[in-house]
Amino acid sequence: MNTIEEVLLRMDEIVNECARTSSRIGYFSILYRQVTRRIRQGILSREFEDNTRMEKLDVLFAKRFIDAYQEWKNGKQPTESWHLAFEASKSSRNLVLQHLFLGINAHINLDLGIAASETMSGKDLNGIKGDFDQINSILSEMVDDVKRSISKVSPIFGWLIPLAKGKDEMLLNFSIQLARDGAWKFAEEYHQAIDKASLIHERDLKISKLAMKLLNPGSLLSFLIKVIRIAEWKSVTRTMMQLETMAKPQ
Repeated sequence: MNTIEEVLLRMDEIVNECARTSSRIGYFSILYRQVTRRIRQGILSREFEDNTRMEKLDVLFAKRFIDAYQEWKNGKQPTESWHLAFEASKSSRNLVLQHLFLGINAHINLDLGIAASETMSGKDLNGIKGDFDQINSILSEMVDDVKRSISKVSPIFGWLIPLAKGKDEMLLNFSIQLARDGAWKFAEEYHQAIDKASLIHERDLKISKLAMKLLNPGSLLSFLIKVIRIAEWKSVTRTMMQLETMAKPQ
């Protein structure tokens, strides 16, 4: 894949496959496809500091998810952080937002820093910081749109969000803002590293531990998740269709 159009074609295939097989990987795939569409729109509108470079970043970034998904489908071992997200998709015990955050955890905390560095190979990494933050802002805005509208698919969670008064991410022990900040720090380390493969492995182990906390947040939050799950929609395909509407840019 060399263009954002090719990325979107492959994302369409993944979303359609997930809908056909009722795979919960479709939750993240729906959101990420909308992010990619939004970035394409931004490139066409020349919103970014370097629109040609943004397309390269987007392709490299998306390819890490797409390749990990294909490896897992083929019975191979992707990075452990993606492996945990994919394996969790087989279970009905996790909330829709847990599945979304598991994907975001692997993709931002591990993949984004690598993609940013590879985009700026041989150049000063700081040159891409503005567009790096922009891609994170787009994802964060769309997650916020989903959270604001999630009462349809997850009525109890939707009821809890206003009570959390802006601290709703604490309900699942995950912060996109912290992920973004950590991703840039990792990008800087990766850009300077000589043994990049070892650094990816080390980073992947750390991000996998965050994934495990998302899956096993402790007794109190686990009880709360069970209560929330009672009223959450059970149909994967129906939930995907609703997420498609919820994640659309307004």
